[in-house]
Amino acid sequence: MSDLVTLRRDGNVGVVTVDNPPVNAIKTAVRVGLIAKLGEAKADPDVAAVVLACAGRTFMAGADISEFGKPMQGPATVDVIAAVEQMGKPVVAALHGTPLGGGLEIALGCHLRLAAPGTRLGQPEIKIGTIPGAGGTQRLPRLVGLEKAMAMILTGDPITAQDALAHGLVDEIVDGDVTAAAVVFAKKVVAEQRPLVLARDRNEKLANVDRAKFDELAAGYLKRGKGLLAPMAAIESLRNALDLPIDDALRREWTLFLGLLGSEQAKSLRHIFFAEREAAKIAGIPADTRPREIRRAAVIGAGTMGGGIAMCFANVGLPVTVVEMSAEALGRGLDTVARNYRSTAARGGLKPEEAERRIGLITGTTDMGGIADADIVIEAVFETMDVKRQVFAALDKLAGADALLATNTSYLDVNVIARATARPQRVVGMHFFSPANLMRALEVVRGAETAPDVLATAVAIGRRIGKAPAVVGVCHGFVGNRIQRLRTVEAERVLIEGALPQEVDAAMTEFGFPMGPLAAGDLAGLDISWSMRKAQGLTAEIADALCERGRYGQKTGKGFYRYEPGSRAPKPDPEVEQLIVATSARLGVTRRSFDKKEIVERLLFPVINEGARVLDEGIAARPGDIDVIWVYGYAFPAWRGGIMHWADTLGLAYVRDRLIEFAARTGDERHKPAPLLTRLAAEGKGFAAS
Repeated sequence: MSDLVTLRRDGNVGVVTVDNPPVNAIKTAVRVGLIAKLGEAKADPDVAAVVLACAGRTFMAGADISEFGKPMQGPATVDVIAAVEQMGKPVVAALHGTPLGGGLEIALGCHLRLAAPGTRLGQPEIKIGTIPGAGGTQRLPRLVGLEKAMAMILTGDPITAQDALAHGLVDEIVDGDVTAAAVVFAKKVVAEQRPLVLARDRNEKLANVDRAKFDELAAGYLKRGKGLLAPMAAIESLRNALDLPIDDALRREWTLFLGLLGSEQAKSLRHIFFAEREAAKIAGIPADTRPREIRRAAVIGAGTMGGGIAMCFANVGLPVTVVEMSAEALGRGLDTVARNYRSTAARGGLKPEEAERRIGLITGTTDMGGIADADIVIEAVFETMDVKRQVFAALDKLAGADALLATNTSYLDVNVIARATARPQRVVGMHFFSPANLMRALEVVRGAETAPDVLATAVAIGRRIGKAPAVVGVCHGFVGNRIQRLRTVEAERVLIEGALPQEVDAAMTEFGFPMGPLAAGDLAGLDISWSMRKAQGLTAEIADALCERGRYGQKTGKGFYRYEPGSRAPKPDPEVEQLIVATSARLGVTRRSFDKKEIVERLLFPVINEGARVLDEGIAARPGDIDVIWVYGYAFPAWRGGIMHWADTLGLAYVRDRLIEFAARTGDERHKPAPLLTRLAAEGKGFAAS
């Protein structure tokens, strides 16, 4: 305990410092240490004020999430805050790094808060299915106002130190050593005999809240969080800040927090939180493998995917060169990128000067030699093996000797692509999901000869540009697209057997997907998957027929649905329904009705089954890796924990038995339960035990 929390004197100021690397998580021993050292400072007559600080790279960045789900050990974070508030002496929080969650709540309990310029402050509990449980919903709105507190708590997104200063969350931003500055500040507070005012006692920003506006904002957050428990609890707790005495509101907040903590939604979100971190760990490489430094990137191809990938690098301040064959295609691609940035700025998502800075980091050329100084080159050209091999043969001659050469292929054999070069050990797959600048999933495809440092570099740069990378093996479609195809096949079958597009999509959106698979196909363009099917010798009765009629989706105003000019809202189309019914009759299928539960199971249980095969073959290292890919690549509802975790919550015996029923109905061998699924179901285990 003495190693984690220390107390030293600087004149008449006691400095309590937490040192629990890497992020000063507030685990039990830290809480015990804080209460002990705060007690010592309170009892010391020579200590007139206290500075609460942290060693290392950040102020307390929240609770130790690994303690969640286990028997709670005291003292709790609320007890730490009580010790601060009962000090009877000024307490100044010295903030740097990322004061988040419980860390920010402890800072809210202090009388005053100073922050270093780059500090980011937030209440991210909503992202793991809970709400602030140590006073965040009560103290935060008293400092920043209800509307700002609602935005911080309901989105979970952090704010900058400058934003925090503007809204009253911090009292000053200081350059240099923030702890030293806080000591000077605390001495000044004592010398000036400033009155001690706690956040809990400040009500001026709650006095004239517009209730109608509160309800309007709350309705918007609830709509975006459809099906989620935490947003409802957060809004209830924020409303209590207006309606209840603070002690009653704090007790109610704690009760709501505890109720959410044990919910299936919170457990599932914690699973994804840990799965994302596990997915970045690469099995089978030496422990001392270190990623190479990436200072400049190059992207081959200025289309939708290439432009999106270039934006990923520019977003984190890395210069990137985009190479295209023609000046016309290059100009079109760069114009699209600039338009995307400026549109974001116009909506308030970026400052205009920041948008222009990022645009300036992306340069274009039609000269392949422009890649010579790039540390990483990512190919994003047509999904055709001959084209990709030609590109890699050229990269082999022009790229730097140590450059990482990555292919963005979503289906093709990375080993075949790598053999187009004389350095297959430098080649790796980096499958971005569309749109690349928004989707967080990244499949890092390990080729047969990919070097360990290349894998480590691909994962590290993926994390740096904000992705959730997972290392996968080589097979057609890798993990994501290989198992996603089963959902596409089942959607077609369900349509032919009796469902309509709007019924399929309604079942999937009610399950938690933001968009149904058929509407999503219209958005992406049905012609894209049609082209891929033709190249692979595959067919899809309904989708192929739509494409043959020129119904490519939103781009043509017609696909599985019809779209009014200027609208993205899908509308059922009698012409499509007639086509589906006619196809059923031609194939001799007697149509029947489906309920939503059966539609969900028909579309997703074969995906789970294929996921089991992927695990058995070693294409995915962990079931959590599949979950990460499906949550961040296919918008599987994170609050269900990912496709494989969801299967575990249902029970694999149930999934197995339903697949046996599907196999009997469809006659499809792929519906027969996979060996791994069969074994785990028989043993009463889940994928988490595999």
